[in-house]
Amino acid sequence: MSATSVLIHLLGEIALLLWGINMVNSGVQRAFGSDLRWILGVGLRTRLRAFLAGVGVTTVLQSSTATALMVASFTAGGAVGVVPALAVMLGANVGTTLIVQVLSFDITLIFPALIFGGFMAYRRGASSRVRDLGRVTIGLGLMLLSLHLLSETIHPIESSRVLKDLLATIALDPLILVLLAAALAWAAHSSVAALLFIMSLATAGVIDPHSALAMVLGANLGSSLNPLLEGTGGDPVKLRVPFGNLAMRFIGCVVALPMLDFVLKYMTMFDANPARLAANFHTVFNVVLAAVFILPLPWIGKLLLKFFPERARSSDPGMPQYLDADALDTPSVALSNAAREVLRMADTVEGMLRGSQNLFHEDDIGHVDKISQTDDVVDRLYSAIRRYLSSINHDALSETEAKRLSDILAFAINLEHVGDIIDKNLMELAAKRIKNHLRLPKDSLADIDNMHAKLLEHLQLAASVLMFQDITSARRLVSEKERFRDLERAITQRNLDQLRSGKAIGDTSALQLDIVRDLKRIEAHIAATGHSLLEQSGDLKPSRLTS
Repeated sequence: MSATSVLIHLLGEIALLLWGINMVNSGVQRAFGSDLRWILGVGLRTRLRAFLAGVGVTTVLQSSTATALMVASFTAGGAVGVVPALAVMLGANVGTTLIVQVLSFDITLIFPALIFGGFMAYRRGASSRVRDLGRVTIGLGLMLLSLHLLSETIHPIESSRVLKDLLATIALDPLILVLLAAALAWAAHSSVAALLFIMSLATAGVIDPHSALAMVLGANLGSSLNPLLEGTGGDPVKLRVPFGNLAMRFIGCVVALPMLDFVLKYMTMFDANPARLAANFHTVFNVVLAAVFILPLPWIGKLLLKFFPERARSSDPGMPQYLDADALDTPSVALSNAAREVLRMADTVEGMLRGSQNLFHEDDIGHVDKISQTDDVVDRLYSAIRRYLSSINHDALSETEAKRLSDILAFAINLEHVGDIIDKNLMELAAKRIKNHLRLPKDSLADIDNMHAKLLEHLQLAASVLMFQDITSARRLVSEKERFRDLERAITQRNLDQLRSGKAIGDTSALQLDIVRDLKRIEAHIAATGHSLLEQSGDLKPSRLTS
């Protein structure tokens, strides 16, 4: 086989390996994305739990990069400290070693069964989760197939005198081997792929055990470069965890490199198989690294906070704060970011509602303009959220995540409509009242205040329904809409009775009816948040029309 043919085969087989890892990652994200996010959310409370969460989630995802993106959704805006985030990364590094451990055994005979079983589950699965798990199984089969092909391709190379002489020359300087493996892991965007390639070279006898251990150090170093490079050019806060992870691995490599002969002597006694030797050293290195650094993480965190201070947030309230573009390929993280931004939008609308209530008591025309300008903030946030949601990798969405995306977008749309009603209708009525020096009767003001208070309460309830998917809150939200309608009818009837009896003044009466009408429209938009969840649970029919 010519050198060109070997190179082409190697490139294709490495690409197949990476594609298998990607299939496993995306399949697990679709099947368990929200559950994994919950595990990380719970795990980030203490260092030990964060470490264990990082191990577990990364073992399932087979990607420490995906785990890092999930951590970013909790660390953004200071919701979670840098210390537990670093603990997660220590756990993620150990998690990747468990994957390598499993793949280091000779299990290539089962890849046809995995691919066939995964294909059947993907094609005939009754639920989306079964089909997603079929995708995961196919990915595992492709990974094992690629390893089998890699070993077959590399096997003849061991007789190549030129390659052996070249690698023997390089092996005289372990630092070059470290840099070579680091470049390989960086280019592959996967320490797992780089480690498996190193193990294949060691098994074929192309590199000796000492060189294999040096390259394992390089693979660990190189895989920590990608998150760091992806965080450059933005907020320095994004560099804290990636830089801390890289620094810990760099220190580990500096300490371990001169000790390779000593380590090799004792590890060979445990298992002399070249592939297992590389896998075991990879595990030992990351476990020792985690044991050494998990205790001083608070001091490391302080240094990172000092070297990477938080950039001052824009004073522009219309600028989104949580819509991280780096998370778009990880739907569970991106949806969490979008939900947090929608809550900011809800807070802005709540401020507009409170302001509109005050304007029916006060005569400050400048306050009318201020609230109208706030609607521009709502519109800009809505546009940013809509663009962000449309940019999420929809192919990686599970049915549950697709439903979640729809609910978040629907809530944002309703909030935008509420902002428009306040701006274009309520503010126009408030300005009209102030300019014409109209005074609403005390009972009318009391009714308007009561309706505003209910709207503010219902808005907070709607936000709770969106975030926690609580059926009880959704049921209460929809039932409150009916009570609000009864209140509007009672106010309207009382107003008409007063007009007939001559007790009401025409201008103020019409003004009150217009205000009540607009507040009822706002209530309808807020209550709509509960409809989707109640339809899904069977508590609300999609259509109320009788057949």
